Amino acid sequence: MATSTPTRGTRTPPPDPSGNGPKSLPSGRQAWRSRLWRFDDRFSPYAYISPFFLVFAAFGLYPLIYTGWIALHRVELTGLDQMEWVGWDNFSRVLQDSEFWNSVANTFVIGVISTVPQLMVALGLAHLLNYKLRASTFWRTVILTPYATSVATAALVFALVFRADGGLLNWVLHFVGLGDTNWANGHWTSKIAISVIVIWRWTGYNTLIYLAAMQAVPTDLYEAASIDGASRWQQFRKVTIPSLRPTILFTIVISTIGSMQLFGEPLLLEGGTLGSTGGNENQYETMSIYLYNYGWKLGHLGPAAAVAWAMLGLLLLIALINWIVGRRVRKSAA
Repeated sequence: MATSTPTRGTRTPPPDPSGNGPKSLPSGRQAWRSRLWRFDDRFSPYAYISPFFLVFAAFGLYPLIYTGWIALHRVELTGLDQMEWVGWDNFSRVLQDSEFWNSVANTFVIGVISTVPQLMVALGLAHLLNYKLRASTFWRTVILTPYATSVATAALVFALVFRADGGLLNWVLHFVGLGDTNWANGHWTSKIAISVIVIWRWTGYNTLIYLAAMQAVPTDLYEAASIDGASRWQQFRKVTIPSLRPTILFTIVISTIGSMQLFGEPLLLEGGTLGSTGGNENQYETMSIYLYNYGWKLGHLGPAAAVAWAMLGLLLLIALINWIVGRRVRKSAA
């Protein structure tokens, strides 16, 4: 006699103790237990995932919506309880400010000159660590150490390195006869200095991500390439890089988001003295520093909230571009 098997993923109701079969209607306590079981079967999954959504709503969604509400009002830091509706005036004020577009350009330039070398160096280091090395755990820990260092510590140390008067880097340049450089006050030198801090902190993090992806590549591909006579460099270009395309795209997106949020490095480039203004000519003022100056130095929270939403819009635009590029890359690889 064929018996029915319950579908996978569903819960079988408790047997009826009365012995009258599943069609008999339980009464009293059994009816209450049956209703309780059905309620638990239907709503328990939602209860399990509800903590995440509650935390996200409290610390993610609500601040985002409230920031958008503030962006439509005139609010001063000294009078948070006094809000005047201004509509889109704050956005218009920010978009017509040349300093805002200067901060956008600075953020883009610093992001490019820090992300591209960072990911290339991380890819090369991961390729080296992917081979069998002595004390491989030690080298992986050493590479990850800068990521574990706080941004304040790293920025203050590099502020001493790039210091115009008595800095370590200027001492080396003067020693080899190249002269001194005022790193913080130059338009390009200040961006290079900030990029060096970012590269130093995040290269190890991306290296371990690439290393984990490389170790997931099937060894059969390397063996087949080796049998065909491919050198290690050819294996790296023809096997490793194509296998790491999704991971590379992921690190590009994460690095782009991080470059849009640069705050600690430019803030502390000169030891916290002029860093909060982005330089004497705003030569390394990023969007986060621009927001900080508007909201916490000038006390105008409405335009600062508009800057925050402008940053969100740029991030969504960059994410859309990355998604389109990644989709085309996957289609071309297929």
